[in-house]
Amino acid sequence: MARRNIPAVSIRREGKEAAIIGNTGYKLKAMIAQILGQERDRWPLWVPVFFGVGIAIYFAQTLEPELYLGAGIMLAAAVTATIVRARPALLTLALILCIGAAGFSVGQWRTQRVAAPVIQKKVGPVTLTGQVEKISLLAKGGTRIVLAHPNIGQLPIDQVPAKVRITVRSAGDEVKPGDQVKLRAILLPPPEPVAPGAYDFARQAWFDQVGAVGYGVSGMQRLASQIDNQSLADRLLMSISRSQVVISARIRQALEGEKGAVAAALMTGDRGGIPEIVTQNLRDAGLAHLLAISGLHMGLMAALLFFAVRGGFALWENVALRYPIKKWAAAAALIGAFGYLLLTGATVSTQRAFIMTSIVLLAVLVDRSAISMRLVAWAAMIVLLFAPESIWHAGFQMSFAAVVALIATYETLRDRYPYFERKSLRRRIGLYVGGTFLTSLVAGLATAPYAAYHFNRFVDFGLAANLVAVPIMALWIMPWAVAAYGLMVFGLEQLALVPMGWGIDAVLYVAGQVANWPGAVTPMPAFPIAALATFSIGGLWLCLWTRRWRMLGIAPMIFGTMMAFAHRGPDILIDRDAKFFGVRMSGEGLSISGRHQNFAAERWLRRAGKTEFRPWPRQGASPDNWLTCDNLGCLYRPAEGASVAPESGVIALVTREAALSEDCQSAEVVISLTPVRRRCPSAHLVIDRFDLWRHGSHAVWLTPEGPSVRTAADARGRRPWTRNRGQKRAKK
Repeated sequence: MARRNIPAVSIRREGKEAAIIGNTGYKLKAMIAQILGQERDRWPLWVPVFFGVGIAIYFAQTLEPELYLGAGIMLAAAVTATIVRARPALLTLALILCIGAAGFSVGQWRTQRVAAPVIQKKVGPVTLTGQVEKISLLAKGGTRIVLAHPNIGQLPIDQVPAKVRITVRSAGDEVKPGDQVKLRAILLPPPEPVAPGAYDFARQAWFDQVGAVGYGVSGMQRLASQIDNQSLADRLLMSISRSQVVISARIRQALEGEKGAVAAALMTGDRGGIPEIVTQNLRDAGLAHLLAISGLHMGLMAALLFFAVRGGFALWENVALRYPIKKWAAAAALIGAFGYLLLTGATVSTQRAFIMTSIVLLAVLVDRSAISMRLVAWAAMIVLLFAPESIWHAGFQMSFAAVVALIATYETLRDRYPYFERKSLRRRIGLYVGGTFLTSLVAGLATAPYAAYHFNRFVDFGLAANLVAVPIMALWIMPWAVAAYGLMVFGLEQLALVPMGWGIDAVLYVAGQVANWPGAVTPMPAFPIAALATFSIGGLWLCLWTRRWRMLGIAPMIFGTMMAFAHRGPDILIDRDAKFFGVRMSGEGLSISGRHQNFAAERWLRRAGKTEFRPWPRQGASPDNWLTCDNLGCLYRPAEGASVAPESGVIALVTREAALSEDCQSAEVVISLTPVRRRCPSAHLVIDRFDLWRHGSHAVWLTPEGPSVRTAADARGRRPWTRNRGQKRAKK
């Protein structure tokens, strides 16, 4: 074989380039290794992140994975880590995979652990008996009750849900948690999302073991109280639920109207009785977090108890000098915080706040100092371990986003400006005012993307409202709430609740004023979860590291924001119950064919980023000529973004079957609220009532390549909490 004659100069040049490339790669690896070594104390903070990613991957599946999958991957990753332990890069990747697989497995375990029957179709009216587990008033009137261990008419025992949620006109003052009750009710399966990608109540109901929802059609009859016949744990839970009801009633008796409802929300977690206008004002002013029992409330509750107990013991000179009153105060605050957790319903944000507070107090008891960011990591890990489904909750995401951003901000300020720690009175006052401003600003910015994703809104003046309302909550309302708890033992709670009501009046006044400022809220259209995930990754990178390379996290944050703004909503929406359509009009407006005063239509409007509907023409054409309607249906011809040529690009929206004979011969797309039992030769796409029944709500995008359809079933997949309604029909 002949050898090629390669010039020596060429060989030397190639060798030099290879050496440069190899040297550059070596330097890059060395630099990364050096930075990671300097950040060694921050490595543990990423454990809950990778654990949460594993949980998110589990819930993102469209088919339920095999039970052994997560555990198998975790075991394989652990074995691999043992084998490659001498190679740091491979060891790190194996450990990350092991942690993620552990999160995946926990999600699987939790799903199987709470498994309980879910009804598949409407049942009733039927006689229903069960034990009252929870009672809450509704702002629009009526009472919502959760019944455990129900007995549902003639429904087979293996199909009876573990719990049902019923709305009744009135439960009566004599009905309390633990009572056995009887009523006639209509039961329905937990509702599906109103649009593809919207909030999935059925998934949350699965983890709450609520297998049916419905409403009463008769009065509620109290049969007996069975609280004494239960296990110790059940009796304790029912006693706590009863205490919530009793305390809420006493609060509302002392404070009437909206003040009493807000006070009950702060002291027992029962927000059902707050008028809708009050809730809306608090949301629009960026003060809704004041009603969610979170770090602010839990921290204030524990701090007040700590200083009250320690101050009380300090009055006794002999006790203060001989005994560890600081530890006694920490123990009392820990017990009080735990009681507050139970009394307010132990929501995700409350759990996170309690875990962080308890770690701080335990550190006082064992003479150790708590590390703030590790506090958050421990709290996140514990919450995800016991309730992995909470990773999708707005409360979990917003709570941890705010806390992580705040701690990262104050860590940076503490390291760069150590003089902030000087404790003169003047400096303390300045730090409090500046800290309140900075805290509101950072928390507002950190939670804004999650509020936009879950609630489709951005609050523009939340900073101004928080600067006034948060000090009132911290310095006036919560101290009186602690006093009210103590005075309730003697029946004197009104002495504390009345001044507490003055503070609540002030907060509600601020909320009402700010919410009515022009431009107080900017509506945000719905965007994909991928955009939020990308933003979150960047935010975590920015907050969890401490060196300059943390700034690389800004890039995915910008990219996630661009993904959110670039997303285009659907052109056509079809209701899951085949009752109405929604179509995009000129100027990105939204028009609805049915009544606007229903839950699905309101959610469509909010997800479209709009505040009011465009009119739907009953007869004739819409102002922009995109819709032409008669008593049989409508023809939709958008001026831009259509999937077909203008001369044949007709979308028929059929409300009555008589329209099908013509529309099936001329329309490019046929969408019918009635069954289509005929062939439609002209249509490339047919969606009818059967499709809606099988696959839930539909969203249609009109693109130059043709119509693109996504259904609620596509987004949800086939999981334990979804209903199997049959396979897709053949093309008509």
